[in-house]
Amino acid sequence: MKRFLLVNLFVCLFFIGFSQSPIGIWKNIDDEDGKAKSHIEIYEKDGKLEGKVIKLLENATLRKCKKCKGDRKNAPIEGMVIMWGLQKVENGYENGKIIDPKKGKEYGCEIKLASPDILEVRGYLKFSVFGRTQEWYRVTE
Repeated sequence: MKRFLLVNLFVCLFFIGFSQSPIGIWKNIDDEDGKAKSHIEIYEKDGKLEGKVIKLLENATLRKCKKCKGDRKNAPIEGMVIMWGLQKVENGYENGKIIDPKKGKEYGCEIKLASPDILEVRGYLKFSVFGRTQEWYRVTE
C-alpha cells in the first residue's frame, strides 16, 4: 500500500511540474487590435527554449516578414522561429531573443508563467524595464 501511495505521489508531482512548464502551444493576441494572430509552439532545443509560429489564424494579416533582415527577409511567418535562446532562471526564462515580424526588429526576451495557462512574454531593448509584456494563452485543443 505504501508503495502504491508513493508511486501515485510521484506521478502527481511529475504532472504538476510538467503543467508548470511553458513548453507547449500558445496563442498570442495582438496589442493593437486585441485579436488572436497565431499559435506558437515553445519547445526545448540544446537546453534552451525556442518558439516557432506553427499556425497563422484568420486575423493574421501579415503572412511574410517583409521588414525582417537576413534569412528572415520576406520569409513566411508560419514556420518561423521567432523566439530563441531562453535560459532557465528561478522564476522563468531569460536572456533570450524575440523578433517582431510586424516591425522586423529583434528584442531581448524573457518569459514566465502567470498561471498554468497564461504566459507573460516580455520583449525589451537592452534593459527589461524598457519593453512591453504580452500575455499568451495556452492552446488546449
